[in-house]
Amino acid sequence: MDLEVRQGEIVCLLGGNASGKSTTMKTILGIVRPRQGTVEFEGQRIDGLPTEAIVSRGISLVPEARRIFGRMTVWENLTMGAYTAPARGARRAGSRTSTASTGLFPRLRERADQKGGTLSGGEQQMLAMARALMARPRLLLMDEPSMGLAPALVDQVFDIIQTINRQGTTILVVEQNATVALGIAHRGYVLQNGRIVVTDTAAALLRADHIRRAYLGETESESPRRGRRGRRRPHEPGHRRAGAERVVPPERERTPHS
Repeated sequence: MDLEVRQGEIVCLLGGNASGKSTTMKTILGIVRPRQGTVEFEGQRIDGLPTEAIVSRGISLVPEARRIFGRMTVWENLTMGAYTAPARGARRAGSRTSTASTGLFPRLRERADQKGGTLSGGEQQMLAMARALMARPRLLLMDEPSMGLAPALVDQVFDIIQTINRQGTTILVVEQNATVALGIAHRGYVLQNGRIVVTDTAAALLRADHIRRAYLGETESESPRRGRRGRRRPHEPGHRRAGAERVVPPERERTPHS
C-alpha cells in the first residue's frame, strides 16, 4: 500500500466491508504494527512508536461508532481529548481549545453537564469530533463518520468536516458513503483486500463509471453524480508535501522522501 495525505487536503479512503480501511487507520496510529514498509508523518517515521506518542505528535482519531465515554459528561469527554496537550506545550491552551471545539458544535455547549450516553446519535458523533479536536491535531483521522446517522445529520457532519479543514486541519476520512465523501474530498483511494486498486482526484472518481456502479449504487444508464446537491467542491490545495502522512511499501522504504 502506498498512501499519501498532503498538507491541507481532505482525502477519502473508500472500500467495502473487510477491505482494510479501519486497519489502515489503526496502523497509522500504531495500534496495528506494519509487517513491512514505513509510516511517516511530517517527514519522520512514526511506525514503532506507541500510540500516545503518535497522538502527541499531532494525529487524532474520530473512531468508528463514536466510542464516547457514556458515563462521563460532555465536558469530561472533551477534557479526555485534551489529555496529551500538556506534552505538546499546550498546558494553557485547554480552555481556548475547548471554546473553539464547542464553537463548531453549539449543542455540546448547551449539554456540557449531560452524560454522553444520553445524547442522540448525531450529538454523540459531534462529541467524538470535538473530543478529537481538543488535542489540536494537524492530521485528523475519521473512521465512518456517517455511520448510523440520518441523511440530514450526515450533511451537517460533512459540512463541519469541511469547516475543520478550512481552519487548517488535514483530514483522512474512511467512509462507505462514497457520494458524500467524494463530494467534499480533494483526492480519493479505493481499497480492496488491503490493496489500493484506484487512486485519483475526487472529481475524477465521481465521474468514473466503475466507481459509480461499485460504490454509488448507480447503473450504467444513470448519469454521473457530482457530489451532494448544492455542495461546493473544496479548493485544490496544490502539492505541498510538508505535513504529509505516507505509507511506503517495502521496496521504496529507503527511497528519500520528498
